[in-house]
Amino acid sequence: MNARLPASDAGSITRVAGIEVGHFTDTRRPTGCTVVMAREGAVGGVDVRGAAPGTRETDLLNPCNLVEKVHAIMLAGGSAWGLEAATGAVRWLEERGVGFDVAVGRLPIVPAAVLFDLLVGDMRIRPDAAAGYAACAAASTADPAEGNIGAGTGAAVGKIFGMQRAMKGGVGTASITVGGVTVGALIACNALGDVVDPDTAQVIAGARTEDGLRLRDTRRALLRGELPQPLLAGTNTTIGVVATDAVITKVQAHRLAVAAHDGLARSINPVHTMSDGDTLFTLGTGLSGKHPGMLVLATMAAEATAIATARAVRAAQALTTSDGLHLPCAADLA
Repeated sequence: MNARLPASDAGSITRVAGIEVGHFTDTRRPTGCTVVMAREGAVGGVDVRGAAPGTRETDLLNPCNLVEKVHAIMLAGGSAWGLEAATGAVRWLEERGVGFDVAVGRLPIVPAAVLFDLLVGDMRIRPDAAAGYAACAAASTADPAEGNIGAGTGAAVGKIFGMQRAMKGGVGTASITVGGVTVGALIACNALGDVVDPDTAQVIAGARTEDGLRLRDTRRALLRGELPQPLLAGTNTTIGVVATDAVITKVQAHRLAVAAHDGLARSINPVHTMSDGDTLFTLGTGLSGKHPGMLVLATMAAEATAIATARAVRAAQALTTSDGLHLPCAADLA
């Protein structure tokens, strides 16, 4: 159920030292979860820009709060139900002695965010603790698969003019290395808006015309006065993780998450809407022993995020559900 582009084209988040990724894809309906793991601990940050987020443990990432390092980030489908996948990750990590020392044991810190994929197949099937546990068991430092996999399995993009005119979203990843420091991103793209090429600004995937054969270009359609369909808040959302091996503080991790949203804004239009819960986490492993400065790191974070978002739809494959919903992929309309 997944597509894969050569990782050499754009790298991947696992090129960041200390980062592992694992997917779980449910075979009963298109949904799943993806874990980005830093089992030795990584300085964490988060920035939530969408108006309808579904998250767990984001308050502790506030720079003024106590815990500095986290051990994994869970991304999942299933809307709020999917947050349960993080419980499985906590259990998997605890069994391996990974976590924050609380004197009587080790407590794994696993923030999470979810996207809404309940319109694709039987909504009663969604990621749970067992799914999160399985994603951790599958984690490795290999370049992760992209497309219809993990948290992106049931993702769709371009839903402003109705789900019947949407296209398939997915998971994408990319990385950039400058001066011996690497920044990588992994994005699960389930955007309300269109996905555009960050270099050319051309629409790659999104809302289709009435005949379903061409891209509608949502931005221009809205500016022409075409009316969107009534939208249920929170039925979309792009979520992801940006990781670096630079040495960063918790305040700087937060600023990198803020900067990474610039990458979303370059690759999704419209973005950060009232019907999206767009959330990006950051992880800093510090294993390069270097800090090139926040201007460079922020530029790298935005770039990796933009590329990973575009790859999420370019790697996706068309999907038809048992109830007749058809979501073509970018390659179908290229």
